[in-house]
Amino acid sequence: MRTLLKNGYVINVFTDEIEKTNVLIEDDKIIGVGEYTEDDADVTEDVSGKYVCPGFIDGHIHIESTMLLPSGLASVCVPHGTTSVIADPHEIANVCGVDGIKFMLEASEGIPLGVYIVLPSCVPATPFDESGAVLKAEDLERLYKHERVIGLGEMMNYPGVIHGDVDVHAKLSSAFSKNKVINGHAPLLTGKDLDKYISYGINDDHECSSIAEAKERIKKGQWIMLREGTAAKNLADLLDLFEEPYNRRTILVTDDRHPADLIEEGHIDNIIRTAAANGKNVLTAIRMATIQAAQCMRLQYLGAIAPGYKADVLVLDELDTVKVKDVFKSGKKVVENGKIKEFSPPKIATRLLNKVKSSFKLKVLTKDDFFIKPESQLCRVIEVIPNQILTNEVIRKIDFEKKNGIDTDVDTLKLAVIERHNNTGHIGLGYVTGIGLKDGAIASSVAHDSHNLIVVGANDEDMVIAANRIRELGGGYVAVKNEQIIAEMPLPFGGLMSDLDAFKVSNINKELRDSLYNLGVSDDIDPLMTMAFVSLPVIPIVKMSTYGLIDVGKWQKVSLFV
Repeated sequence: MRTLLKNGYVINVFTDEIEKTNVLIEDDKIIGVGEYTEDDADVTEDVSGKYVCPGFIDGHIHIESTMLLPSGLASVCVPHGTTSVIADPHEIANVCGVDGIKFMLEASEGIPLGVYIVLPSCVPATPFDESGAVLKAEDLERLYKHERVIGLGEMMNYPGVIHGDVDVHAKLSSAFSKNKVINGHAPLLTGKDLDKYISYGINDDHECSSIAEAKERIKKGQWIMLREGTAAKNLADLLDLFEEPYNRRTILVTDDRHPADLIEEGHIDNIIRTAAANGKNVLTAIRMATIQAAQCMRLQYLGAIAPGYKADVLVLDELDTVKVKDVFKSGKKVVENGKIKEFSPPKIATRLLNKVKSSFKLKVLTKDDFFIKPESQLCRVIEVIPNQILTNEVIRKIDFEKKNGIDTDVDTLKLAVIERHNNTGHIGLGYVTGIGLKDGAIASSVAHDSHNLIVVGANDEDMVIAANRIRELGGGYVAVKNEQIIAEMPLPFGGLMSDLDAFKVSNINKELRDSLYNLGVSDDIDPLMTMAFVSLPVIPIVKMSTYGLIDVGKWQKVSLFV
């Protein structure tokens, strides 16, 4: 089957040029760009006045963080021009281990979105995490045989890399020996420690929050993944990366993005559009989102409109606004006039379905589980930073006579992280500021990366109700006020994902977020995504685990009390 796209303005990502010409597709491959006619094709589409460019590639995403199954993600991101993603399933792997990875491979088979997998490198992410599984190098070894497994996912355990952790180095050595890509994750690492980290073949990093940090890494040979997600928004601070010479070593990624944002704002197209609105060259941004993403991830013959390349092709009505009209995936039209064509989700083995839908092992919680016994009036409090996953540590004088230390007048809320995989009974308790809740409580089973049960509240009574409701649902989000559930969002697949369609998930997600804003949450943050990262002890400066407070810089547990 040959398809001719006739008279389009074709974007050449090798030269940053636009040429009015024709594109000839045979089956799933581009076989010519130039003076081809209707006689060369079975089907001709006149795309006069339209722009033709390669499909966008998200170089780093956690599908689980969209709260959608892969088929659900495809339904919303393919119409925005994303035809391939590189997914790190370490969220579901932290819950279900190897079976979680196999589940994601099966769940992404045959959908109109190319899903390439990098194997989770850190399950659990740190010694301070309690996950549902532990993945050693030998557990990952056999998974490399799958054709869509292209590398080792973000190596968050940078102390383990630097100081010679045996299992960490076994994973690095295995991936390196197979010529697989190795993704990085080392926020604020610099100088000689960064040199040593990179020297083990670590290809890239998506955790840069300043231009100086990004430029140092580029100079040392790494690719930079410029991230604009729901919680972490680095685009504004890293706009200089769209300039020469840095744009040659930069790609665009979302990392974690909620469905409401995908539907309302877009995906990779939104990053390109925003960069263009800030005066950056749209052709540069498209190059970063296509051929450079493919080169970074070692995906040959992907990301360009050129002979021999995979026929992942976009037809754009407008260039600067990246308005997508049609999408061809492997030569087949899957989006027409902005609407995705119907497709059937893949069938998943019953054993894997049962595994991911039975991830909660936790006793019923009581108010006593949330009580903090005072040892000092001075406490370490986690301070969240709007639109960042970094946190600060602040020291506050806590009045334990007032709601066991909770004081909404100064935004001191109680925080609990509760182990939910093996019923160990471990609960980390402390305080958090910057979320702004004035009343009620929020609970979630989405708590990076071990995805234990996390609860933030303005009173213990509502925290108990919210936590136990999550347990009953088998995962999800819950908001409570005056001991009544006011909003909830079930996520039965590993406590992370829903099989509802993306628009339903988006609507529930928006209703839930609105309920939290009505409870006083600051409107300059996404409360759900922000809360999810409060328990991630690979991101500075201080986080909460099931064992208690973790000082990330010192790489040790610290006391709540000063």
